[in-house]
Amino acid sequence: MTYNIHHGKGMDKQVDLNRIAEVIEKSGADIIGLNEVDKYFSKRSYDEDQVGWLAKKLNMHQAFSPSLSLKPKHSTTVRQYGNALLSRYPIITKKSYPFDFIYGLIEGRSLLEATIQVNEQPLQIYVTHLSLHPFLHKKQTDFIVNQLHKCSGPAIVMGDWNMKPRSRGWKKMTDGLQDVWQIAGKGGGFTYPSLRPRRRLDYIFVSRNFQVMAAEVVTKMPKGSDHLPLKATLSYKFPVEKVPHH
Repeated sequence: MTYNIHHGKGMDKQVDLNRIAEVIEKSGADIIGLNEVDKYFSKRSYDEDQVGWLAKKLNMHQAFSPSLSLKPKHSTTVRQYGNALLSRYPIITKKSYPFDFIYGLIEGRSLLEATIQVNEQPLQIYVTHLSLHPFLHKKQTDFIVNQLHKCSGPAIVMGDWNMKPRSRGWKKMTDGLQDVWQIAGKGGGFTYPSLRPRRRLDYIFVSRNFQVMAAEVVTKMPKGSDHLPLKATLSYKFPVEKVPHH
């Protein structure tokens, strides 16, 4: 599942992580990519480590990728904001790539890359939130595609893409991956704005070795964030290791 949580701030202007946790729990999702997550960021989110809080509450593994890091003058705590991952499966490796391609232009975007272990098999997960700026969007998409070229196993890429289906960026992503909504979704797949969605901004792309069984926009608690989550059910046949006969 991919979910832009808007630092827990809902359409009623209240910041309430309990609602986000409830949406995740009720969805039954095993692997969740999150966007707009605060980590000790400011009073706006009660200086909470939001992914740490959610992981504890939901009893999941977690990873975080800062898109913005600010060091306050009078404190040692770095204020961060970015993408995160929650997983029922162990997270073996995690890396964060800041998207600062142009010197002096800090927009606060990044890519989280993690390897999780599902039944002894590694699975690559990428979580991101792309720019609204067309030039930066293109650079960021190219970077992600290059990362994927280095990955030989199964991969899932998800996040708030700030693009339209069939756009240039979308075509680049679907050149090597499947858009789960295109395969199994019904209707427009709109995720934004949450109360009367009319735009499809959130995507899950998966490598060709996955079978996409289902895709749905989760509408259970629309006021929890300004986006609705997108959920996919995937099937993957792991290669069977041949057991030597003695």
